[in-house]
Amino acid sequence: MKSHIVAAALPAVALLAPGLAAATGPFDGTWKTQIDSFQMSGHPDVYELKDAMFKCVTCVPAYAVKADGKDQKVSGHSYYDTVAVEVVDSRTIKMTNKLAGKTMYEDTMSVSADGKTLTYAMKDMSGAKVATFTQNSSRVAQGASGSHAVAGSWKAEKVPDASDTGTTVTYRMTGDGMHMEYNGQTYDARFDGKAVLTMNDPGKTWVSLHRISDNVIEETDTRDGKVTDITRMTVAPDGKSMLVVDKDQLRDSTITFTMNKQH
Repeated sequence: MKSHIVAAALPAVALLAPGLAAATGPFDGTWKTQIDSFQMSGHPDVYELKDAMFKCVTCVPAYAVKADGKDQKVSGHSYYDTVAVEVVDSRTIKMTNKLAGKTMYEDTMSVSADGKTLTYAMKDMSGAKVATFTQNSSRVAQGASGSHAVAGSWKAEKVPDASDTGTTVTYRMTGDGMHMEYNGQTYDARFDGKAVLTMNDPGKTWVSLHRISDNVIEETDTRDGKVTDITRMTVAPDGKSMLVVDKDQLRDSTITFTMNKQH
């Protein structure tokens, strides 16, 4: 849930950057995600937890760690290099993801008493302020016999709660591109398809932009040399809302949602 569910603050020095002539356009302003508009499609999330071993089967890349609450090394992930999994009780686990010793995410995964619903509560500490999200998923397959309740396959259904910090983004059109602000992270990219690095992003996301039409922009995100997301943003004719379609290239899934202009 890191793409475009977003917000931030603009350094004044950016206003002096060469080539960023003042411009206005349909994307100018601060936008907030309408969380009840989320539509998620793609493969279910799959977890294994048995005999004190946890495996995130559908993480890219997949990893397996001991469920002993201690930090353990994992590789191939842009935003974390250790994972700690703590079994709280028969239906709940806590996970802590760190990058170079700094906590990036604290997650709690809880299964309902009937075993049919997984509630995933996340604290995202990768930005300037803590952002929180809650996601509900429905069970589509059981885990292996003798597994923890979290084990199995889960289909994401909805996001019932998310903080303003994690759902607000600001855009400003420039002479030949766009400036973005989200929770202390910024980029200034031109509509020429050339990738620029997102400032203050611990995952080191490179962004390239193409302007499809006056009201449509396509953003391509790359990390560690791999395209991670292709996102198309379309502002409505009245300029009050924006349809966002985020295609996750690593997991072959799509998230669609609406953002509403705040000012």
